[in-house]
Amino acid sequence: MNAIRKLNRRQLMRGMLGGSAVTVALPLLECFLNDNGSAYAATGAALPPCFGTWFFGLGLTPGHWVPKETGNRYTLPEHLGALAPVQAKFNLFSGMQVFLDGKANQNHYSGAQCQMTGMVTRTGSEYSISFDQLIADAIGQRCRFRSLEVDCSGDRKATWSARGSNGMNPSEISPLALYMRIFGPEFRDPNAANFVPDPDVMLRHSVLSGVTDQRQDWMRRISATDRTRLDEYFSSVRDLEQKLGVELQKPSPLPACSVPRQPVRAVSENLGPLVEQTESTNRLFAQLLAHALSCGQTQVFNVTMANSFSPLRKAGETTGYHQLTHEEPIDAQLGYQPKCKWLAEQHMRFLRDFLQTLDSIKEGDGTLLDRTVVFGFTDHGEARLHSMKNYPIFTAGSGGGRMRTGYHLAAQGDAVTRVGLTIMQALAIPSSGSWGTETNHVTRPFSEVLV
Repeated sequence: MNAIRKLNRRQLMRGMLGGSAVTVALPLLECFLNDNGSAYAATGAALPPCFGTWFFGLGLTPGHWVPKETGNRYTLPEHLGALAPVQAKFNLFSGMQVFLDGKANQNHYSGAQCQMTGMVTRTGSEYSISFDQLIADAIGQRCRFRSLEVDCSGDRKATWSARGSNGMNPSEISPLALYMRIFGPEFRDPNAANFVPDPDVMLRHSVLSGVTDQRQDWMRRISATDRTRLDEYFSSVRDLEQKLGVELQKPSPLPACSVPRQPVRAVSENLGPLVEQTESTNRLFAQLLAHALSCGQTQVFNVTMANSFSPLRKAGETTGYHQLTHEEPIDAQLGYQPKCKWLAEQHMRFLRDFLQTLDSIKEGDGTLLDRTVVFGFTDHGEARLHSMKNYPIFTAGSGGGRMRTGYHLAAQGDAVTRVGLTIMQALAIPSSGSWGTETNHVTRPFSEVLV
């Protein structure tokens, strides 16, 4: 064995600063990994995959984002030009649609609902479990946080993630609050030499165990409908119990883990719908989520730029993006709404920034983005007409070599749920042989990008 291979990934750099001992976690060096950087050399354990969603409202400008070519040799249209630096690491899907099956189009809702839950319902109160949570059930059980949700516009309700019919997972809107939630007093450095369980956590874990003992008694007393709701409640209780249980165990070393600098309050609380504010918040959340993934605090995340009725606006403008999609006239010479096109292109910049942040964290021969799959989606193919056809959909990252990237795949008239099915099959999610309901039910993934 090469001498450098004898280094242990638990080792830390130790020193003194102002008379106090300090430790710094080593980065994920090649010597910690096997020859191709896909697993830890000492144990052979594969680096765990990560998954995240990234939602932007109001789609893209029709006729300006679909490449002329398909496959892995295509020219990126000017409308998507901001994504050029990461083109080799994402896939673009075009031509697909959401089938309403006779139900009313709940504008700015049905399309995103279908892509996240596989179904379209008659009312907005029938939202079901989203597929990010199906993935979290499979890969997020050993993390402190089953998933983390954030919104870049200051709207806690802006989310498409849900454990079930009891409600959506609320979004964190403050980068500073997210920092404290992840790296505050309850954070346990996975590379620390010593580990002492938090007694408060031990107490809460014990109390919570007592609550679950009452489940069977309750189940015998209530109706079938209430049993379903109570079962969902106890599922969330069990999730919390598992989270607390994880905090009582010494975490596995993660050499790529490093604690980011705490956001400055004046910067992190500059929330709002202006392009510059959204851009700053997106970058802060990207950094925090990237560190959370690399430190093993979560393996699943959900990001929204804003709710579907996007308030995004340019500085000096009084009209938000959503209102512009309905009120801005189509330029007779250009053939599109120029202000709306510009705002859509800002979303592509934001997506590029987010992906590049994940890609900047090196892990052996690859990066954090390389072992992650990011699902980028929107609510309408064309917001002006509330179109349910020709959705722009993205996946980025290969999930640790489980998906090929750099492709444009056109599937005219197919259900959008094929993309979610493809992701779930790539991550080997149990029971992912099919997904969706009614006409949105699919059994055929995009085999072109599956490894």
